Amino acid sequence: MAEFRALQLVILLFSVILHEVMHGLVALNFGDSTAQRAGRLTLNPIPHIDLVGTIILPLLSLYFGGILFGWAKPVPVNPLNFSNLRKGELMVSAAGILANFGLAIIAALIFRILEALPQAFPPIFGDILTFTVLINLVLGLFNLLPIPPLDGSKVLLSQLPYSLAKEYQKIEPYGFMILMLLLLTGMLGFVFGIARLIAAVLLGAGNF
Repeated sequence: MAEFRALQLVILLFSVILHEVMHGLVALNFGDSTAQRAGRLTLNPIPHIDLVGTIILPLLSLYFGGILFGWAKPVPVNPLNFSNLRKGELMVSAAGILANFGLAIIAALIFRILEALPQAFPPIFGDILTFTVLINLVLGLFNLLPIPPLDGSKVLLSQLPYSLAKEYQKIEPYGFMILMLLLLTGMLGFVFGIARLIAAVLLGAGNF
């Protein structure tokens, strides 16, 4: 059990780090090298450590049980360097979400392939792949929420007319407090529910 929880922690860290690296890589593609110059375009976990998101929260999750959750330190991005501002903001913001959904799909495909083989595979493999699917769906769906500073808010902001975008930006100072309130009151439980439903479709209802 302890070994499996340790593997879950490794998968979580890889998933949140890849999320941030993809933001930086897409930003670089649009002409912004801020993340690259900050040394953040790497899967080395050290530059991505966030005291709360990659240390405290995962350790608390391990201690109290339940699904692991966390985040990496956001990569620095300067939209003013983008060759196309609106498209750049949209693609950079969506890159992390798409990376998580991509990881979930890849893990589900590997699971399905192993399941189709005539010989049985060790249950731990299935457990690891199932967790990979679930946690990446949770991360992707959570970040889709249009609440600052989540990626969903930036995706929405990039598509709003200027007048509406200006009004929307007024909630940014309160975004983190709103998120904490929703988390503490359990109102974000629907994200986990939706993630479990999608995971059941990807993996097969009988396997989840």
